Amino acid sequence: MTLRIAPSVLSADFANLATDVAKIEDVGDLIHIDVMDGHFVPNLAFGPQVVAALRPLTKLPLEVHLMVDKPENFVDEFIKAGADTILVHAESTPHLYRVIQLIKEAGVKAGVVVNPGTPIESVSPILHLVDEVLVMTVNPGFGGQKFLPDMLRKVTHVAQLRDTTANADYTIEVDGGVNADTIGDCANAGADTFVAGSFVFDNADPAGQVRRLRGLIE
Repeated sequence: MTLRIAPSVLSADFANLATDVAKIEDVGDLIHIDVMDGHFVPNLAFGPQVVAALRPLTKLPLEVHLMVDKPENFVDEFIKAGADTILVHAESTPHLYRVIQLIKEAGVKAGVVVNPGTPIESVSPILHLVDEVLVMTVNPGFGGQKFLPDMLRKVTHVAQLRDTTANADYTIEVDGGVNADTIGDCANAGADTFVAGSFVFDNADPAGQVRRLRGLIE
């Protein structure tokens, strides 16, 4: 799998979002956009209008991470706004299989997200459908949290299931606490896509931070 860095704009300067996205345009592989509803997670962030506003400003794929209750009610809006990938939490809906189908039928890549306390086995029925599995390496809701090293075993498990599940062909992403100290362990565990927010955008040189991360895994 190609190793990819996904800067998360949750840590960008909201008043200068276009400027911050431009800074990582030539070094990032995709842009990670967190959507939070204040219910599924205790925070609020980003709606489809932000995705629509960013779409003409970048050639990078836009990956929308729905941290919301009943994501089936929001999928269409984010697809229309220009999302290239939509990630849905396993814990957020009893209709996970149907939501993944809806996303795929619209011609958009679909991924499933699992929280730190959620066993990977709970999503085994849809592993043959998804394009991506995202393992949360912090508890979702806020940027800048400390990496949970116990999640490395889960990443390895996800990689093993990809090898043993019929028709499974997904990328493995990690999100939370990814920085220069943790990205190597994530890659060694089997991850190939790395969301980095505060490490990238809390620095005066976001592009340099992305290059630094890439140098550590290539």
